[in-house]
Amino acid sequence: MELSYDLILLVVVGFIAGAINILAGGGSLLTLPILIFLGLPPNVANGTNRIAIIIQNIFAVRGFQSKGVSAFPYSIYLAVSATVGAIIGASLAVDIKGELFNKILAGVMILIVIYMVFKPKISTEEIMERITGKYFWLGILAFFFVGIYGGFIQAGVGFIMLLFLSIINKYSLVKSNAIKVFVALIYSLAAVAIFAYNGLINWQYGLVLSVGNATGGWFMSRYSVKKGDGFVRIAVIVMIVIMAIKLLFPDLFSFNS
Repeated sequence: MELSYDLILLVVVGFIAGAINILAGGGSLLTLPILIFLGLPPNVANGTNRIAIIIQNIFAVRGFQSKGVSAFPYSIYLAVSATVGAIIGASLAVDIKGELFNKILAGVMILIVIYMVFKPKISTEEIMERITGKYFWLGILAFFFVGIYGGFIQAGVGFIMLLFLSIINKYSLVKSNAIKVFVALIYSLAAVAIFAYNGLINWQYGLVLSVGNATGGWFMSRYSVKKGDGFVRIAVIVMIVIMAIKLLFPDLFSFNS
């Protein structure tokens, strides 16, 4: 019976995370702690979460393509660069100790909250895309480091990609989101291979979580929910703060009784 509740929780949290991932990023800030709270060792939770990311982004990529939103072939170059970085990052994550991973994840979550609270609003008007010359290579280099981070921990990588795509390439938010889900899909395949090779994936939890992530990603890739953006932002900040506190002080709350 307890397992059934766990699976329902994973689907619900996965749906929310999938929608958040496509809207901006940060869904793994919800799914990673939940997987840890359900009893998975941190490095197994880290690997398991990638299954949902892959399936979610398959649906999301198709969703953006159905609306004619893509940035080929530049997104392929970015994905290749990020994949090389992700192999490095995932290899580092395989051997990290659970307690250290929790502290790193909590620190990332706190930084993301600060970013979400104080981030400047980016205007998408009168933008001219910059994908040639030095901007091409700056983007490639930036996404190599994005891949290292994404392969290592994944959580919050969407924010980083949106930031680079806006600052370096001047892409609109819609096109940046389309690039983001494609790049994350490609480099996550390499990361999953490394985690699977080391036996660090709980396939049952990963596939169940992916049902929620894929549904949320499919929905959000097709519909705009600007009216609910403020509420979602506040809810996510509250959840992240609670979970960061739980990771830093594991005895403060009891999720598993």
